[in-house]
Amino acid sequence: MSVTLRMLGLVLLGGAAVLRAQAPAPAVGLQVTPGEFVVEHPTLINLGFEWHISGDSNRNARVDVTFRKPGETAWRAALPLLRLGGEQVYWRNIFNLVLPDMFAGSLLDLDPDTVYEARFVLTDPDGVRGGEAAGTHVVTVRTRREPRPAEGGRVFHVYPVKWQGPKTEPAFEGLMCAYNHYCGAGDTAPGGRPRVKPGDTVLVHAGLYAYHYEFYANNTQVNATTTFEGTYYLTADGTAERPIVIKAAGDGEVIFDGRGNFNLFNVKAADHTYFEGLTFRNTDIAIWAGTQAIAGAAGLTVKRCRFEDVGMGVFTNSSASSDFYIADSVFLGRNDPRHLTGWTGPFWQQFEHVEGQEYPPVMKSYTAIRLYGPGHVVAHNYVAHFHDGIDTEMYGHPDGSHPIEGPAYPPREFWDRRPNAIDIYNNLVTNAHDNSIEMDGSMHNVRVMRNLLINSASHPMSTQPSAGGPIYFIRNVVYHAPGGSTRVTAGSPGVVFYNNTILSETTAAAAANSHWRNNLILASNAAASVFAVSTFSRDTSSDYNGFFATGATPFQWNAPPVDVLRMPADGSGTVKLQPRTFATLEAYAAATGQDQHSVAVDYGVFARVTRLDAKDLATVQRLYTADDLDVRLRAGSGAVDRGVALPGVTDGFAGGAPDLGAVELGQTPPIYGPRPR
Repeated sequence: MSVTLRMLGLVLLGGAAVLRAQAPAPAVGLQVTPGEFVVEHPTLINLGFEWHISGDSNRNARVDVTFRKPGETAWRAALPLLRLGGEQVYWRNIFNLVLPDMFAGSLLDLDPDTVYEARFVLTDPDGVRGGEAAGTHVVTVRTRREPRPAEGGRVFHVYPVKWQGPKTEPAFEGLMCAYNHYCGAGDTAPGGRPRVKPGDTVLVHAGLYAYHYEFYANNTQVNATTTFEGTYYLTADGTAERPIVIKAAGDGEVIFDGRGNFNLFNVKAADHTYFEGLTFRNTDIAIWAGTQAIAGAAGLTVKRCRFEDVGMGVFTNSSASSDFYIADSVFLGRNDPRHLTGWTGPFWQQFEHVEGQEYPPVMKSYTAIRLYGPGHVVAHNYVAHFHDGIDTEMYGHPDGSHPIEGPAYPPREFWDRRPNAIDIYNNLVTNAHDNSIEMDGSMHNVRVMRNLLINSASHPMSTQPSAGGPIYFIRNVVYHAPGGSTRVTAGSPGVVFYNNTILSETTAAAAANSHWRNNLILASNAAASVFAVSTFSRDTSSDYNGFFATGATPFQWNAPPVDVLRMPADGSGTVKLQPRTFATLEAYAAATGQDQHSVAVDYGVFARVTRLDAKDLATVQRLYTADDLDVRLRAGSGAVDRGVALPGVTDGFAGGAPDLGAVELGQTPPIYGPRPR
């Protein structure tokens, strides 16, 4: 190897020694200079931070993080911030973004509505300009509380037409009659103005609410109190502490039926609208909360609702949208509920003549939840029968600069519109034509944690591409992913995979500065290699994982030459490198320096998991349920005590070291999907 020792850096990430190639250090620019410190939108259980810097040309600075609640004396360790800078995300005419020199990262799994003091210590062997004081930053931040109705607001009661029982005053027939001072049909439909104010609650009583555009004027026999398109346009603003609440009264199911219209509820002009306990059905877009470059809502809440026969459940692609909370709800799409079917490719085309199926599948349902902007929380939902499950919007180059004008990062005045600080946790997503969770277009501090992703025809975990980092995939379970588990393209930077149980092959076609720790990755014949990584940057790393490998070349690791830190992106979305394949874990580890502490495992490490064959045409279209597998580890198996401690991720482990995979031995598996009341 024609590289001198002074050209190599040694970086500790999650306890593993990783070789990082560096050019000979220049005479200036070695010291790190602290810049702006950014606190991102708090969510209920996580806090995200950025520390922008200059200097540190040899990239050996680091930021260690500790935190505590006020009144506590001991500091608790968190994951260090991830060093970013220089990674390029390129997709011709869509993305041309180069990350600035910075650190970014999150405090994970905190308590809601709680104050935390967080301490960040920036160090550099070459020195910190300004000294120790400049390199220490302490902030006090409160996590968000779960949205809830305010006390003391007015209450309006809504009943369907032909209601036969007693009514509680003030009582109204139809939602818009309570929401606005006036409700009507025909020409007068848009004439009403909001009656509701921050803190008010509209209690909707049991029954069917369906618009009837075919009746021109008010008709006492039907609900004709919307405009012709049958959309409920909500335009009043609540506040974070006093939202405007539209909630089921508790006397039976409340159904809003779109009768096949395009959009049922439009809240683009309404901040802090709160829906609870309602059923939305028979519409293309149930709740439309933003349109790119036009308008977006803030603080939308959707709790314990049900979406049936919808093309999309909750949708915004506006960077002006922020701080949504979507939880404990059920989303049922229109796609074939009996067969797993991919949307493209010769493999899935084999089923085009099977009776009762169609190929290519019609896009009857696109995405259950699709978001953009900062601060969103999507937790404990059940999603089934959509093309994609839960997505951030692909969007393209973030606001503030243009991909045609050359590589750029959003200017400071646009940072509040970045898709940062997004949480997606404890959801159950099943039967997706493409991706279960797709974080395409997202940027910094996106946390995808403890989700159960089953029956995904393509790749259940996708960054195609992400545009910032870190994107955390933590303790997710992947099962029945016949296209493979992971789609990472176009130089997606800072994607980290910690303690996942992935029962399919993993491929990262074009990563950068990405890292794998404590995962179980077991082959299911979805690809030639169980683990194949191609990376633009040499600081991508992997260690402390468990692999079940099959085939002649189960491992690939394609990185820049040893004396090159990163390669430039091109428009292909791939990395132009000579593939390096390896027949065994030992050969791969010896040749690359990766996965030095990783181990070989098999399906016997689990309490009950059936190994699937992704190429078996007789079984590949079967839809499995959560009851079909138990990914808890067997005591004494090869996955126990083989991981590395990751603060905030593996806290509370038993034994000599953390276990591999999503569920620590002896711990109760998480709740996937809606929580019991």
